[in-house]
Amino acid sequence: MTRVAILGATGYSALELIKILLRHPEVEITVATSRQEGSPHIASVHPSLAGRLDLRLEDVGPIAAASRADCVFCCLPHGVTTTHVPQLLQTKAKIIDLSADYRLKDASVYAHWYGEKHGDPDNLPQAVYGLPELFREQIVGAKLIANPGCYPTSAILALAPLLKAGLIEPTEIIIDSKSGVSGAGRTPKLTTLFPECNESLSAYNVGRHRHTPEIEQVLSTASGANIEVIFTPHLVPMDRGILSTSYSRPRGDVTEAQLFAALREFYANEPFVRVVDHLPATKDSSGTNYCDVTVRVVRGRVITISCLDNLIKGASGAAVQNFNLLFGYPETTAL
Repeated sequence: MTRVAILGATGYSALELIKILLRHPEVEITVATSRQEGSPHIASVHPSLAGRLDLRLEDVGPIAAASRADCVFCCLPHGVTTTHVPQLLQTKAKIIDLSADYRLKDASVYAHWYGEKHGDPDNLPQAVYGLPELFREQIVGAKLIANPGCYPTSAILALAPLLKAGLIEPTEIIIDSKSGVSGAGRTPKLTTLFPECNESLSAYNVGRHRHTPEIEQVLSTASGANIEVIFTPHLVPMDRGILSTSYSRPRGDVTEAQLFAALREFYANEPFVRVVDHLPATKDSSGTNYCDVTVRVVRGRVITISCLDNLIKGASGAAVQNFNLLFGYPETTAL
């Protein structure tokens, strides 16, 4: 059995992670941390876990947590994980970080988009971006995994094969994404209160969303070109799910059949990306680790559409994919 610690176990991603790991035949959850007082039972924070996991939340440091685990999942807020990872790297445990703290390779880019100095720039080079469909070989031997963001996963999986094949231009890519409210996290905010977001659709962080440099960095790495995108996220009054529609210019006279062929070839052996002929909907992938992708050519533009569950393929499901790769289990285990 592989022992697992979860740092910051009270959020939505942590709950999904726990539910997936409870299905994993080779996992024992030994530590779940929180700064809540009194060491509450985990079922008092996540009632759906009643009778499924007999564990109390603990307020312990990273070294103490890692001493009882082979793998540490960090489900902590952005900016907090960097205070823990330097200590965790001194232990034998492998680390999977679900925050954005180690996704960007350039600390100055992080500072620009997140509005604060990066807390651990020295360890950025050893973090591997945890998107198995693109970086599986690097993930296998890694110590520190930077789990991808939910919006970036949906955009990258749709666009990377077409950019790598040279079928679309690397600039003037427009990504229009819509996410359920759970993407904003469990901490109450005015904009995510039911009377504010129900029966309403709104764009936010236009031109300044923090996932923009992540998308550009990974697509540039995957394609070998300097990628520029305009990314606009929207809040949709549903619990979960992301739908991303991307618009790009074709390189030359590209047909829809060629685009589909490139996607199907790229994902031929990938268990969690489904290239579909129909227009996918968020319900198709809700509750699963699948990302559904399709493509169309409309008036000289290439339009890709991708759907995934932001809490699973966009967060905790991808984290378990990475966990399976790190510890030699079949990649689809528990997923």
